[in-house]
Amino acid sequence: MTDTGTYKLLVTVDDGIARLTFNDPATRNALGAEITEALVVALRALQADDDVRVVVVTGAGGKAFASGANIAEFGERRTTPEARARYDEAAAATARAWTSLEKPIIAMIRGYCIGGGLMTAMQADIRIASDDAQFAIPAARLGLGYGFGGVQTLVDLVGPGWAAELLFSARRLGAAEALQAGLVNRVVPEDRLADEVTDLARAIRANAPLTVRACKVALRESRREPGRRDLERVAELVEACFRSEDYREGQQAFLEKRPPQFLGR
Repeated sequence: MTDTGTYKLLVTVDDGIARLTFNDPATRNALGAEITEALVVALRALQADDDVRVVVVTGAGGKAFASGANIAEFGERRTTPEARARYDEAAAATARAWTSLEKPIIAMIRGYCIGGGLMTAMQADIRIASDDAQFAIPAARLGLGYGFGGVQTLVDLVGPGWAAELLFSARRLGAAEALQAGLVNRVVPEDRLADEVTDLARAIRANAPLTVRACKVALRESRREPGRRDLERVAELVEACFRSEDYREGQQAFLEKRPPQFLGR
């Protein structure tokens, strides 16, 4: 287990798979300041760890992935203009840390995935939910303003129609409706969720890390405005694949009809 500085955020790494767990079941894993500050450090550490090939994000306690921002902190952190500015700066730092993580991210969603919890899940490349999961953005019931970045991320994922319904109504979507909207990749029975996510994480881990990284960065750049895309970076990563030992290993394993053993170099 990696020390994150708080028991509310747990990080373990086992055989190339990192598990990042929001661990505050008493608040249904509300994303308070303590968690969000530790999250930036943890994400940077995972990016720097060459042994990590895939990251699984989940919530402890079985009741929630994450229930959003800690509303009990709003009076102190989101009331005055100065406090809101600090809050927004912290949120921007967290968003940059997610974006800078060039490894596949799977969100394993059980129970509540609400507000900031849903925004966090949307940072993942793949979202797999249990059939008891619930999704919502309750900003309109709290009277708070919702920033453009969050709205844009939601629109990019589900389109303007579903985004409008989620934001305007603040109603909860069950897992089946979330799948229909495109919020999640798939829905599985609750007792199969961990196995399904683990199987997928292992499949990704077994693939060529340089290829997966190049694809991850290309996907990231595709979501940016054309004028802001770093296509040179993508081209460099693609070229690195062709120059790698793994490329030769992949060809040799195919000819020898055996599973490849990729080393990430």
